[in-house]
Amino acid sequence: MTARLAITMGDPAGVGPEIIVKACAQLKPRIDAGELALLVIGSVPALRAAEALLGTSPIPETDSDDAPLACLQAGAEGEPILPGKLSADGGRFAYLAVAKAVELAMAGRIGGIVTAPLNKEALNLAGYHYSGHTEMLADLSGAKGSVMMLAHGNMRVSHVTTHCALEEVPKRLTPQRLRTVVDLTDAALKGLGLARRRIAVAALNPHAGEGGLFGRQDIDVSAPTIAQCVADGLDVVGPVPGDTVFVKLRAGQYDAVIAMYHDQGHIPVKLLGFNVNPATGTWEALNGVNITLGLPIIRTSVDHGTAFDIAGTGVASEQSLIEAIDYAEKLAASRSTR
Repeated sequence: MTARLAITMGDPAGVGPEIIVKACAQLKPRIDAGELALLVIGSVPALRAAEALLGTSPIPETDSDDAPLACLQAGAEGEPILPGKLSADGGRFAYLAVAKAVELAMAGRIGGIVTAPLNKEALNLAGYHYSGHTEMLADLSGAKGSVMMLAHGNMRVSHVTTHCALEEVPKRLTPQRLRTVVDLTDAALKGLGLARRRIAVAALNPHAGEGGLFGRQDIDVSAPTIAQCVADGLDVVGPVPGDTVFVKLRAGQYDAVIAMYHDQGHIPVKLLGFNVNPATGTWEALNGVNITLGLPIIRTSVDHGTAFDIAGTGVASEQSLIEAIDYAEKLAASRSTR
């Protein structure tokens, strides 16, 4: 049997419970065949409500390591958590589920963590002052630094910075940080089984600074760091202007791109990962995975939010969660063979 994976529910008021139920139902043949083992951690009452909504069989509640499919209560229930309603209790459950999963992963009882979305406002209302999953996981696992990678198909994008103001980005682009992101991206590509690992570094400024006319960070920071990476045997190119680097990635010229800031990296991946119905202007499927690099444990996640506006209706797509489970499986298998 493959390594057991934990799925944390995220905020129970969001779409987490229902996409977990849908994903488990879709993956049931693989679970029954012994190819996959999943432990859902969160609010069991919220899970039961989603099962009733979708008409699926209840996932057994147990903490047994050999259970192929099970759920686990993350903490004591408080006030009822209602779909689509922001609450401190929703944030509390989101934190407790992740904390329990990290505990199990650090103890070697699970091979990786797959997270459903949390709500940052609810998380902070509950007294957990993190800007998101990535920072929380790094703190809980004792990681000194972490990197966010988004992946969908051959679009793999790591980030030098994520949740900070744009004015902070140039200050955070240092040779040390960029080298860390390059090294972790190369290791992740190797873990995903890619023989060739060509990484492009996106430029921070338009036209990579245009010889210094539009800023010198690409010239003074990125270019020398990239040159050192190449000297050390890594396949790295850049800085490549941001308006063309993702087109080249999609065309297969690179295996990953390192983006300088949140929106530079998120927009191209989400543009391709969200399938939109042109007749209604709504998206029908959400694809894409968030992978946290630099942790002592494996963590992947859906690449979408809690979607409070549709929570409890049963229409949320489980495809991003299934893709995240697939990535966690690959990374866990790679780590177990080292």
